[in-house]
Amino acid sequence: MEDSSDAPTLLSSLLRHPDDLSKLPALRAEFLRKKTTVDATLKAGLQEQLQVTQAGMTHISDGQRVVNQIKEEMMTIDKLCAESQALIKDFPHINLVSQTHRNFVAVEEMRTEIEKFGSNLEEVEALLREDDQDLENQPNLLAVHYGLSHLRDVRDMAMEQTRNDTESSGALELVNNLPLDSAGGATLQDHFTRLDEAVDSFDEHIGQACMNLITLVQSGNNGLVVRLALVIDEEEKKDKQVKALQNAQREYKELASRFKSIAAGPKELRGYKEKFLKAIELNAQNGFDAPNGSRETFLGDPDRLEKSLRWYFNDLNTVKLGLSSLMPPKWRIFKTYVQIYHTQMRSFLLSLVDSSDLQSPHILALIHWIPKYYQKMTRLGVESDAKELQPHVIDERDEELIREYRTLITKAVEQWMERMQRSDLQSLLSRSSSSSDLDNDVNGCLRTKTVGDMWKMLHEQLGVAAESSLPSVVEGVVDSMIRALHVRQEAWTSLLSSEVQKYATATASSDAEGLQPLQDWLVAIANDQIACIDDDPVSGSQSYLSRFQDTYEPVVSPAYAISSQTQLEALRDGYVDLSTHCIHLFSSLIFTVDFRSLLSELFTTSWLNPQGQHMKQIISTFEDYLGDYTHALHPSLRDILVEELADALLVKYLSAVHNRGVKFRRTENYQGKIKEDVLAIFAFFGNYEHSFPTIKNNWRVVSFLVELLDAPKDGQSVVAAYERFKTAYWDLQLSWVEAVLRARDNFERGMLNAVKGRAAEMYVERQAETVMSKVK
Repeated sequence: MEDSSDAPTLLSSLLRHPDDLSKLPALRAEFLRKKTTVDATLKAGLQEQLQVTQAGMTHISDGQRVVNQIKEEMMTIDKLCAESQALIKDFPHINLVSQTHRNFVAVEEMRTEIEKFGSNLEEVEALLREDDQDLENQPNLLAVHYGLSHLRDVRDMAMEQTRNDTESSGALELVNNLPLDSAGGATLQDHFTRLDEAVDSFDEHIGQACMNLITLVQSGNNGLVVRLALVIDEEEKKDKQVKALQNAQREYKELASRFKSIAAGPKELRGYKEKFLKAIELNAQNGFDAPNGSRETFLGDPDRLEKSLRWYFNDLNTVKLGLSSLMPPKWRIFKTYVQIYHTQMRSFLLSLVDSSDLQSPHILALIHWIPKYYQKMTRLGVESDAKELQPHVIDERDEELIREYRTLITKAVEQWMERMQRSDLQSLLSRSSSSSDLDNDVNGCLRTKTVGDMWKMLHEQLGVAAESSLPSVVEGVVDSMIRALHVRQEAWTSLLSSEVQKYATATASSDAEGLQPLQDWLVAIANDQIACIDDDPVSGSQSYLSRFQDTYEPVVSPAYAISSQTQLEALRDGYVDLSTHCIHLFSSLIFTVDFRSLLSELFTTSWLNPQGQHMKQIISTFEDYLGDYTHALHPSLRDILVEELADALLVKYLSAVHNRGVKFRRTENYQGKIKEDVLAIFAFFGNYEHSFPTIKNNWRVVSFLVELLDAPKDGQSVVAAYERFKTAYWDLQLSWVEAVLRARDNFERGMLNAVKGRAAEMYVERQAETVMSKVK
């Protein structure tokens, strides 16, 4: 379970974007479900522990009662012995003689054993040397164990008597330094040292056999395995006796000292069974951590994880089929191996899960390995809920691995997108339109080079996500990609707008600086957006977005495939909006830079001059731009550009009533000049038959301008002209009407007041916006 201090980090990873707030109900439901599962598990575990504890307390009570009964019986026996001593005449003298005799016999026995100690040790050493020459079989293992056990018991008894028995101690002190060989040079202490060396050599033989136990079974060397089991089983029994003696001496020291049978035998724990289990653990560790072991193989090639762990299941299968029948049944050797090996597997996998150096292929391999592991264990006859396979092999951190794998992919996508966008923005800011940044497609349309690379990268990362075979991973990656595409759209919109805005405040000398490269970029970016969504049903060619959709839909859940349609539609609309925004900015640049002075002269004296060619100059500029860029634009954007130019010109034309020095005099032929301008517009845009009907209909608004200018100055005529205008164009701005009226040479305040009064009374139903919404 994760520490509570990691909760903010976990939430930040889950809720990284505002859109993720919609996931809160699902996350809350998931956490509640997990909490319910954990609570149920804890409750069951608590109940089991309570039952075990209760049973243990019952056994302890029963054991304590039995011990008390034994203690009472022993006290009764001791009392009877004391009473019987009083009935025997001269019992103290008899007891002293008996004790002296026993001590003498013990000394004689010990002296005999000590005199034979050297020869017995030499025999054991000879057997050990023979086994050194045949470590694969060790035929003398049992004989060596028997001899060493006897010698160790003799040494232990001697040392014990040296410490505790004064009379025997004196005898032993005499013989301890006696020469025991024919040369008269070796002492008992020398033989004890040689015994320790022989024991070390024997332990090495045992350790080597334990470490090679699986190999011995696989090679059919069952004899050595059985001999090894007999040795360890015998040592385990002796260790139990030592523990019992130690417990008895600790609890009933005085009573235990009276019984020779209790004090006989080994005095120290030798721990061969524990060493045997440790050897099993070390053997498993070597399989994981040794050079060319599972860890090194996995880190070098994650696809070889299953192959690198083949030894693990081979070992367990060998234990189940071959070793179980060779070991004492009480050991339950197969379950022991499973528990030890599972613990090592868990340590191995958790160390990998916690590593910060894993790449996405490693994490994916781990995700796939967990269910395979439990499947293989089931084939060996060990169910996933068996006690030997507890706790979970990665502490049930499967979801964490999946999230981490998904995060690695999404982070790679974000980094790629950021690098691409940063490179594009830098190229745009430096006004680079070289072949390294912009290109023409097969149709001659201007394009950026990075858009193709971007979609290629997205498909590659989507393929990486699909390799997981986990719909949740693919769905999270798709969500991240869609967000990244939205961010790219917003970044382009913001940057292009700010770059175009610079020309609105630029001086005349710097108007043309970097203008054409910026216009090239606007056209290329607009074309990119259309390429992302342009499907051709005739040729069957698909857009980038459609291919993206076709790639991820087969590997996500049906519910997500349906719900993602809304996100894709929003993304598609964003591409349309950005492309039209680029065309709008392209058009605005023309009016800002090329027509800066021309537009300021509309409706002024210079415009009324018969020599004035303002509209012809504007149309000529339009012809140049459309001639240069029509073929570089995507076909679906060409008509949009034409209509954008016509609409922008109409807005600028109507807004020109605010120009300084504008005055419509009755004595001047401003009506004819306006008509001349409109006819020139119609003549030019009439060449674009798809757009001309819309353009012609929009420019009819100029007739309402003329009507406002020509209406008699009596209030009713002007008000009637305003009413007709307002009825046709509901979003007509009163501020603009005021500017038009003030531009009349016969303007009077009453005329404006009458219009304002009527405007306050009129109600016009709102409809779709008209061109007059842009005219202030």
